[in-house]
Amino acid sequence: MATATFCASFAAPSYTGLKPNRTNVVSGNESVSWSKKTVSNGSKTYCMQTWNPINNKKFETLSYLLPLSEESIAKEIDYMIKKGWIPCLEFDKVGYVYRENSRMPNYYDGRYWTLWKLPMFGCNDSSQVLKEIEECKKAYPNAYIRCLAFDNIKQAQCMAFVIQKPNTAS
Repeated sequence: MATATFCASFAAPSYTGLKPNRTNVVSGNESVSWSKKTVSNGSKTYCMQTWNPINNKKFETLSYLLPLSEESIAKEIDYMIKKGWIPCLEFDKVGYVYRENSRMPNYYDGRYWTLWKLPMFGCNDSSQVLKEIEECKKAYPNAYIRCLAFDNIKQAQCMAFVIQKPNTAS
């Protein structure tokens, strides 16, 4: 048996990015409006925004929103409880990870926050957690306070959000 080698030249068009679509997909006068609606990578793209990282620290889930109301916090805690997660409160003076005591790899100060009392095992109502939040705010008015949710089956943190930021934070 003879073996045959098959060679064919194939030239694919090179990728040039997103350009306005000039093809006449729609006939008549509608093709002009269609080309204005298509995507472009040129100067006509105005919808892009960048996040300003300067003096704008972001924290846990929902930190890009305005401070949560008590009602919103209660709804988040109710969600935790419905999922079977255990609510927990933590607080910290700084509120973010930094390097002060060592420059060695994987060492960071502020990685762990201080636990407020114990995790709220057996908690079945958000009002119990809200009461603890108020006590923590009274005890540490100039601290970051966050609420965490732990899954005791998976042994993992499932959710966290900042409840209070100090007034001096920017």
